[in-house]
Amino acid sequence: MSISIFDIFKVGIGPSSSHTMGPMRAAERFVRTLEEQGCFDRVHRVAVQLYGSLALTGKGHCTDTAMMLGLEGSLPDGIDPDSVQARLGEIREQGKLLLGGRKEIAFDEVLDLLFLKDQVLPGHSNGMRITALDNHFEPLLAREYFSIGGGFIVESGEQEDVPVDAREHETFPYPFVSAQELLDLSQRHHLPIHELIRGNERKWRPDAEIESELDRIWSAMQDCVARGLRQDGVLPGNLKVRRRAALMARNLEEAGIGDPLNAMEWVNVWALAVNEENASGGRVVTAPTNGAAGVIPAVLHYYVNFIPGSDVEGVYRFLLTAGAVGVLYKRNASISGAEMGCQGEVGVACSMAAAGLAAARGATPEQVENAAEIGMEHNLGLTCDPVGGLVQIPCIERNAMGAVKAINAASLARRGDGKHSVSLDQVIATMRQTGLDMASNYKETSLGGLAVNVPEC
Repeated sequence: MSISIFDIFKVGIGPSSSHTMGPMRAAERFVRTLEEQGCFDRVHRVAVQLYGSLALTGKGHCTDTAMMLGLEGSLPDGIDPDSVQARLGEIREQGKLLLGGRKEIAFDEVLDLLFLKDQVLPGHSNGMRITALDNHFEPLLAREYFSIGGGFIVESGEQEDVPVDAREHETFPYPFVSAQELLDLSQRHHLPIHELIRGNERKWRPDAEIESELDRIWSAMQDCVARGLRQDGVLPGNLKVRRRAALMARNLEEAGIGDPLNAMEWVNVWALAVNEENASGGRVVTAPTNGAAGVIPAVLHYYVNFIPGSDVEGVYRFLLTAGAVGVLYKRNASISGAEMGCQGEVGVACSMAAAGLAAARGATPEQVENAAEIGMEHNLGLTCDPVGGLVQIPCIERNAMGAVKAINAASLARRGDGKHSVSLDQVIATMRQTGLDMASNYKETSLGGLAVNVPEC
């Protein structure tokens, strides 16, 4: 395992991990490369070209604003979401940006940031090219990057970026590349999946830091839900989608407990709260992506609020196990909507949440693997067709549906003995093949499905 679960769970801003967080990271990385190459002080202008899905849905996903902020040195986990609009207004009004936060250069958004909707860079649908020019408009440095889902980026010609150096060359106490290997390790060492993952994470950080990071992720998820439940009004964009989570929560609180489906009502509310925050550019946790950020927080809130005996150790079991499942999808398929459709986002989140909930409730490793498999099996073929290029319709409600489905998947698995006909490895391979076979119109391009059959205004 070369991917940490804290690469899967990253704190950032909405509305998209692949179209907002990834491009921001790429732009910031480009500026650092300018400094490393010794040509930063000679930069007179920067030109950005966006390709494929980034070009087709980038406006609705705030890719343009992410690129400008990234060129100024901002990163998704450090930027204040409340400061974004004011800073963008200054850049646009003045026609200038602060490269790396310290060098003022001219920037004409219309001319310097192009959406090339009819072109795709070889390698991935989410491609971007950034070029620095001197005062004679001669190129100083040019780089191509790909945003490959979940906020991960890769530079053309290089291997995928990971925060810890040389992970592929490190040895782990419990190395795995498949779910079956996880099950074999669990049986051989008499350890549940979450303990195997904790053992591997110790290669990078001690137990106290692991738990501190888990606390930080869970706290960020709780904060996001709380913010979402305080907000009313309309989401950004021409769809004028109204926020519903806060009103639904007030109605549920007034009605009190009594409806047997009360728990599922709250799951819906928590999922909507997160994804309404994401759609408004708020702070969320990739789980494994922004577009699917509401599933795991909603299911975790269900565990904490409705499962007797829930505790912080159960939250740790949940996140460690869910992270392991996310690593498997990231490694053996993809978590990019532009590659896999929404099965690679909400489908993966559902699978992760189902496994996490099963583990938190004391399921066996075989039941956990079964829960993850059920969670994905019934999301296979799910398309990504955002109306108006916005992460709103059907994305927000889809998270609520994914969360409820995850809870049911965990329940089905816990009622069984772990034996089943389709393995998690088989369903991951099937998801990958389905994504490859899926027409590009249904993979985050807004060229098919609801995006062309629902009027934008």
